Amino acid sequence: MEATAYARFQRYGTRKVAQVLKEIRGKSVLQAEALLPLIPRTCGGMIAKTVRSAAANLTMKARHAGRTLVPEQVFIKSCWAGKGPMGQMKRVMPAPMGRANTFRRKVCHVTVVVSDEAGR
Repeated sequence: MEATAYARFQRYGTRKVAQVLKEIRGKSVLQAEALLPLIPRTCGGMIAKTVRSAAANLTMKARHAGRTLVPEQVFIKSCWAGKGPMGQMKRVMPAPMGRANTFRRKVCHVTVVVSDEAGR
C-alpha cells in the first residue's frame, strides 16, 4: 500500500531540496525523521513535515482498509522535487548608479511517496 504527500510552492531552490531528499530516499520514516534535523539545510523542516504527512496518509489509508500498520515497516519509496513557477515572485535588487535589477525567487514542489511493502 502506498500513500503520497505534496508540498507545493515552497520557497526553496529545487537543487538544494533534492540534495536533502537524496539522503532520505529508501530509508524508513523513523530513520528519516531522525536524520533530517542533522542535515544542515533550512529546507529540512519542510521535508520532515511532508514525510510525516505522507506517513499519516498511509496510516489513514490502512485504517480504512481494516489493516494495522507497524511504524517500523513504513519506508520512503520515492521522493523528488520539481520546479515551481518563477514568474510570480519578481523582486528588485539594487544595482549600480541608482538602478534596480529584477530577479525571480525560486519555488519548488516536493512529492514524497511512502509504502509499507518490504520490496520498496
